[in-house]
Amino acid sequence: MCGIVGLLAKQTVNQAIYDALTVLQHRGQDAAGMMTWSEGRFLLRKSNGLVRDVFHTRHMARLKGNVGIGHVRYPTAGSSSEAESQPFYVNSPYGISLAHNGNLTNSDQLKQELFSSDLRHINTSSDSEVLLNVFAHELGKQGPHLEPGDIFDAVRRVYRRCRGGYAAVAIINGFGLVAFRDPNGIRPVVFGTRDEGSGQEVMIASESVALDVGGFELHRDLAPGEAIFVDMEGNIHTQSCADRPNLSPCIFEHVYLARPDSILDGAYVYGTRMQMGRKLGDRIRSEWPEHDIDVVIPIPDTSRTSALELAQHLGVTYREGFMKNRYIGRTFIMPGQTQRKKSVRQKLNAIDIEFKGKNVLLVDDSIVRGTTCKQIIQMAREAGANKVYFASAAPPVRYPNVYGIDMPAATELIAHGRSEAEVGELIGADRIFYQDLDDLKAACREVNPELATFDCSVFDGRYITGDIDAGYLSALEASRNDAAKQQQSTGGHALVGMHNQEDDIDD
Repeated sequence: MCGIVGLLAKQTVNQAIYDALTVLQHRGQDAAGMMTWSEGRFLLRKSNGLVRDVFHTRHMARLKGNVGIGHVRYPTAGSSSEAESQPFYVNSPYGISLAHNGNLTNSDQLKQELFSSDLRHINTSSDSEVLLNVFAHELGKQGPHLEPGDIFDAVRRVYRRCRGGYAAVAIINGFGLVAFRDPNGIRPVVFGTRDEGSGQEVMIASESVALDVGGFELHRDLAPGEAIFVDMEGNIHTQSCADRPNLSPCIFEHVYLARPDSILDGAYVYGTRMQMGRKLGDRIRSEWPEHDIDVVIPIPDTSRTSALELAQHLGVTYREGFMKNRYIGRTFIMPGQTQRKKSVRQKLNAIDIEFKGKNVLLVDDSIVRGTTCKQIIQMAREAGANKVYFASAAPPVRYPNVYGIDMPAATELIAHGRSEAEVGELIGADRIFYQDLDDLKAACREVNPELATFDCSVFDGRYITGDIDAGYLSALEASRNDAAKQQQSTGGHALVGMHNQEDDIDD
């Protein structure tokens, strides 16, 4: 999972991209990067860490230019090394830089094609570098002078070669800003404009909240299989480039990944989460009409909206029972169970008075590995809770996600191969409630009725790209489970690439 932003403006863009990345920080806390273009040169700063830690005053001063792209990352395909942070760059043709959110599911095949047929070398394990080189190769077929139609033709061929869920933003040296979204629209991307008197400026980003902070007016989401090209004058060109586009956005964006103040594919995330709470409340009331719940307590932050609606729906008191340390990252993406367990205790602390002697319903957005839930239930009991029930605003996460969320190994998912009751027993809950998948879909459709289909692969195991089988999942698990990641992280290999200047090294 990552966050991307691209900006073409009438003034220096470094600060605006920095501001956008800070509000997209929830999409990636592992690494951050920015590349700008000025007078025919690409300027880069990227490193591991939060946005505020990666970019200092001296870096910002060097990131000149009126065009730029930015990226925040959680490691998915590839390792967590600094060399694999984004944006990436290739010098041929034209000079292209690219930032990418998502995963290519046929990355290995494309690497072979790039080497044997396209005669291009891939130096990292990142599928983002693969996507950049495929785009570069296809763009290179268009000749020295690019028109919008040439760029769209190149994107059309990219769609025919690349499978998976992806949204990408790129700078083409001297021509402008390009972005495109996969033919199924799995990963989100929006664009908008502002005019402060000197002409039209355009921002492209993973979520609409990035546009809000910069004072941009949201135009719309990119449609599945659509590309946008913004020329150096700020003129917008769009075209549908996929052969058979079909909007099937990732429903987990609404459950957990996106900020509640974002609008994705015409649906306010805040509204969809409210509906999730109401639907979950309906299920609890139908299955357990004589419940003895005294208080509903959310697990902050992403479950608050759903939990409040659930409590009101049940007519039960809502209380904030956990205080969150905001300086600890999202735990389900952290590599290794030991690290996750440690982080939960650092992240949350219980307010004893809200638990003592009460039957408590804890509400979370989802249950992935179960580590966090188990620890939190134990914390609630230590705080004096009489009984601890647990509700998930999402259905059981039983299957790996291959389109850009770091849930690669089915064996690491607590609900995989287990019933709801078994999960409840494992995490130590007195009773457990999951959202029904049809109710989850209905919750999103009630906010935007035009959302006909979704990517729900983490819940139902149906991979909409049609290229995922047992062999693929086995290979994915072997390469990206916790043990594999730990081995990769200890390699300590330095990769050749565009590097920051030597004096960028912090004291």
